[in-house]
Amino acid sequence: MKKPLEVKTLEEARSKFSRYWEPNRQTEKVSITEAGGRILAGDVKSKIDLPPFDRSVYDGYAVRAEDTFGAEEDNPVKLHLKGKILAGQKPEIEIDSNECLEISTGAPMPWGADAVVMVEDTSIDDAGKVKVRNAVSSKENVSEKGSELEKGQRIVSSDTEISPQVYGSLLACGTKNVSVYRKPRVGVISIGEELVDMDSELEIGKIYDINGPTISRAVRELGSRSSYLGILKDEIEEMKREIGKALADFDIVITSGATSAGSSDFLPEVVKNLGDPGVVVHGLAQKPGKPTLMAVVKDKPLFGLPGYPVSALMVFYRVVAPYLREMSCGLSLDRKIVEAHLSRKTTSEPGRRELVPVSLSKKNGMRIATPLRKGSGAITSLSKSDGCFVIPLGIEMMDADEIVDVELFGEVLP
Repeated sequence: MKKPLEVKTLEEARSKFSRYWEPNRQTEKVSITEAGGRILAGDVKSKIDLPPFDRSVYDGYAVRAEDTFGAEEDNPVKLHLKGKILAGQKPEIEIDSNECLEISTGAPMPWGADAVVMVEDTSIDDAGKVKVRNAVSSKENVSEKGSELEKGQRIVSSDTEISPQVYGSLLACGTKNVSVYRKPRVGVISIGEELVDMDSELEIGKIYDINGPTISRAVRELGSRSSYLGILKDEIEEMKREIGKALADFDIVITSGATSAGSSDFLPEVVKNLGDPGVVVHGLAQKPGKPTLMAVVKDKPLFGLPGYPVSALMVFYRVVAPYLREMSCGLSLDRKIVEAHLSRKTTSEPGRRELVPVSLSKKNGMRIATPLRKGSGAITSLSKSDGCFVIPLGIEMMDADEIVDVELFGEVLP
């Protein structure tokens, strides 16, 4: 006969688990073209001056500023037009006193010129001379070399996400490769005789495997690499072989099912025989999620989630997700929390902390949280929920209209 679970609070479980394993960040160098959305593992410095040359800010005429002094609307200065330079062209012409060169936005400044007169402040006379009606000072309308960023200057700091804006800045500064935090490789396995994949016919007594694909997707959304390894039957030797292989191939292994105290719940026995220290925690003082298993096998962590879908997903976010965020340097370690009034009285089992999914709504200017309790197997209750709140250990009832802190599942506030 199996022993009853030795339940621990989440804090106790994490503390004990940390004696055997701590998440560590690893880095890798990747091409800038593959780095979008990754987290930088070091400062990045510019390879070039930005801009890399003096360039015009506007369409107009490159001039010697001193040649425009005294120019006014009714008394323009006339300059000889010597040629034209477009963006992307290398200037081959040098201007001298009382000369100018037509120039486009972004084009490099020609030798001899130190300012740009905007095209709207000029006109061409019948003789082809450029009439300048507004004086400019030296460096006016010119973006000087290195004025935005000098070579060797820091573009962006470590631990920054490579957003589209950051990506563009890195490209502009000649960055070809960057050091980023490596995404943890996570193997996801479902366990249960009753499970079939989505391509199979659903016979009496069978159910589709929800947990494997769902947990895999949740892993990817946290910035890790996920591989769904399929379904294992409740057979000890097969479980030993496949879970052992997964532990060798991946940084973290997540299973669901076979964690409870039933006669076919073999995961604790399997893990025990795979390597030391084995099972570290088996049982959380939490609902849903009591039959949660946390193990370490040869320095690799294994998280055994309950088989019921609601339990599996909520335990994943509470127990596993913080470790994945830490390993991949996820920037949003905490989900957004909002206050809401309970729509009705809500009870909890003694001796357990309970996570209660809720939907949020507004009534008379107040945010209302309506509990959505349909049992640990009802995954559809999560699809209709906006977040969850915690009934703490030792509290067995919360009254209607009591204010609770709701942890949002998404970023958008209902």
